[in-house]
Amino acid sequence: MPLSLTNKKVLMVVAPENFRDEELVEPRKALEKEGAKVVLASTRPGLATGMLGLQVKPDLLLEHAKASDYDGVVVVGGIGSPEHLWGNMALHALLKDRVNAGKVVGAICLSGAALARAGVAKGKRITCWPSPEAISTVRECGAVYEKYRVVVDGRIVTADGPPAAREFGEAVVRALSG
Repeated sequence: MPLSLTNKKVLMVVAPENFRDEELVEPRKALEKEGAKVVLASTRPGLATGMLGLQVKPDLLLEHAKASDYDGVVVVGGIGSPEHLWGNMALHALLKDRVNAGKVVGAICLSGAALARAGVAKGKRITCWPSPEAISTVRECGAVYEKYRVVVDGRIVTADGPPAAREFGEAVVRALSG
């Protein structure tokens, strides 16, 4: 049965450099296929460049995103995430707002640690890229690290990296439609 997200709006967040291409492309494709409107945000104006060379123009700066405009926030991973997203206060505020409003938040790869740093994953089961730094950050922030491709805990959806990008997108779609 198709899941309709026709009235849903999702903010996808990428680092301005070194985001993981397929972690943007696959979830975005899954969301748009079901009718969701996807808005892309980053921390700097201009083109954002993926680790594999994909260039995308964000629709807005992350600091200008209004949380209440979105049914979900999805944070794309890649090696640019620790530098540009993990400690970003605008991202943390968006994530906290959406979690407190009972909305869906998701993160893939190294960006699982951004959820943990935002304080929204405390006591929640999440996964992330299996780097020692990401795993220790997740645990230090009170989240329960699980070594699975995709982990869903309530309205929080996480995945461990590029091979899980399609499955992650499908899990976000299910969470938004549920």
